[in-house]
Amino acid sequence: MKKSYIWSLPTRVFHLLFALFILISFLTDDDKLLKYHAITGYSILILLVFRVYWGYFGPKYSLFKDFPANKSEAKEFFKNIFDDKQKYIGHNPLASYVMIAMLIVTFIVIVTGVLAYGIQDGKGLASFLNDSFFKNMKLFKEIHEFFANFLIFLIVAHLTGVAFDRVFHKKHETLNSIATGYKMTQEDESIKLSIFQKIFAIVMFIAFLAFLIFNIYKPNNALVASKFEPIDYKTQNLAFVNECGSCHTLYPPNLLPKKSWVLIMSDLENHFGDDASLDEDVNKNILTFLLKNSAETSTMQASWNFLNSIGDKDIIALSKTTYWERKHKKIPKEVFKNEKVKSVANCKACHSDIEKGLIENENIKDISDFM
Repeated sequence: MKKSYIWSLPTRVFHLLFALFILISFLTDDDKLLKYHAITGYSILILLVFRVYWGYFGPKYSLFKDFPANKSEAKEFFKNIFDDKQKYIGHNPLASYVMIAMLIVTFIVIVTGVLAYGIQDGKGLASFLNDSFFKNMKLFKEIHEFFANFLIFLIVAHLTGVAFDRVFHKKHETLNSIATGYKMTQEDESIKLSIFQKIFAIVMFIAFLAFLIFNIYKPNNALVASKFEPIDYKTQNLAFVNECGSCHTLYPPNLLPKKSWVLIMSDLENHFGDDASLDEDVNKNILTFLLKNSAETSTMQASWNFLNSIGDKDIIALSKTTYWERKHKKIPKEVFKNEKVKSVANCKACHSDIEKGLIENENIKDISDFM
């Protein structure tokens, strides 16, 4: 057997970065890390652009037309799957199918991720869709997660194929070729890159690095920026800030539905064990403001979830909703007894931006601060 150079440096670098950033995307699939999750997705998209171009204008064996992805080849491959004299220099039929599926599914995952990020969180390039589709935010998230899970299946299939090849076709050194570019073949089939292929690969690599550097120096760019701006409630209703914010967290009006605000403002004499009675005109003024900006008027994820959780129930405390309980069930009870928190009602102890009308996951304080 002869040593053939079949995987060019750009192909190998793509493979490494593709695997690395997909791993990072799964590691950052957390509410507090969504910004980095989104940037990772955009980074993978750049890699996909390179790979699609490489699949049409790259070197031999990296070209899609060289993939033996057809029924006859697949049938022959499975018939002789244990034969150590495999004729496939590049991808075998099964690997070809998996590779093409991974590229397609990864693209779908990114697109659905952009849509889910924009519709559910009101962030990124698709944030303009939040107003129209926020009621279907759960659906878009589920679609994104379905394809992400399918991608995991394809990755497992790919790794299984690599392991199988390592055991039954060891002499071909397929696994080593991923790192070295060289594979043992029947004939010398080494490739060479043209000047145009080299230039394109260099330009794409520089663009990829530039994109990462750009996001480091400008972390709140349009790709991840939120459509929701901090609110200065003093300029909107000073009485609301003075009367409500002087005793407890200044809860944003958009977290409770109109019914709950009416119940609260109509029984201030028994306001969670205290008499918080207000002058009639002041009461009316604040209530009007609360109703105008209630959960029904907001497209924020938290607003929609609290609204659905409360439904027709006479609930006036956020902590009494099933949504609140579900989001906080993993938090140890000791946290709420900490002197910095003291009560489940003290939202601002953890949500540093809540009194600005926001509940951004990345601004939630770490539990360890209260342990």
